[in-house]
Amino acid sequence: MSAPLFLVDELPAGDTGTLDGPEGHHAATVQRLKVGERLVLGDGAGGTAYAEVLAVGRGSVEFRVCDRLFVPAHDPRLVVVQGIAKGDRGELAVQAMTEIGVDEIVPWAASRSVAQWRGDRGLKARDKWAATAREAAKQARRAWLPAVGGQPDCSSREVAARLGSAAAAFVLHEEAADRLTTAELRPSGEIVLVVGPEGGISDAERDAFTAAGAQAVRLGNEVLRTSTAGVAALSVLSAKLGRW
Repeated sequence: MSAPLFLVDELPAGDTGTLDGPEGHHAATVQRLKVGERLVLGDGAGGTAYAEVLAVGRGSVEFRVCDRLFVPAHDPRLVVVQGIAKGDRGELAVQAMTEIGVDEIVPWAASRSVAQWRGDRGLKARDKWAATAREAAKQARRAWLPAVGGQPDCSSREVAARLGSAAAAFVLHEEAADRLTTAELRPSGEIVLVVGPEGGISDAERDAFTAAGAQAVRLGNEVLRTSTAGVAALSVLSAKLGRW
């Protein structure tokens, strides 16, 4: 089993250090790391430090850095505009897409989104998506944390603008004639993928997005849930880009 990853604000500057706070508690109390075991420290921005446990305290772990590594950010970047879904389906999508390798997730207030993110509720919901992505990134041992929308929700007009500036843009739609497996990808820039909420993408939204330069595509004959469509599409893109 690979060494567990713990996220820190800054990597240790010296050869030794102490992991405390919530991550230290998790390492000492939940993971129950022992002297001599390995762990990985990451800053979520490509920097990692491989370390060995020297001592375990109450809610903290002392370690010695054995090696350091920097993982460059992916290019092209995979960005998913995810329609806001009701219940926990949005969080399920965020978790799985993070494990697959998404680079950014943009919450989108689609016309058919049942849940509405407004005011403090929107900020809390966005922060919950970010927390879900953080935990999933740790589980997947990712060197980079995916960005989760700076604002609680993105309007369709803002989505169209993002699509227009992308190197390649796609809208998942069950009635599309083209398949994502045959789509052409650029070697650099942003690849933006739009996933609708439970009710799907309206005709007006699809027309606006294709007018902005996006290509409507489908995955197969089956209609996937909003919590799994983005995961399936990212799998296709990861294979086409050689990430997998």
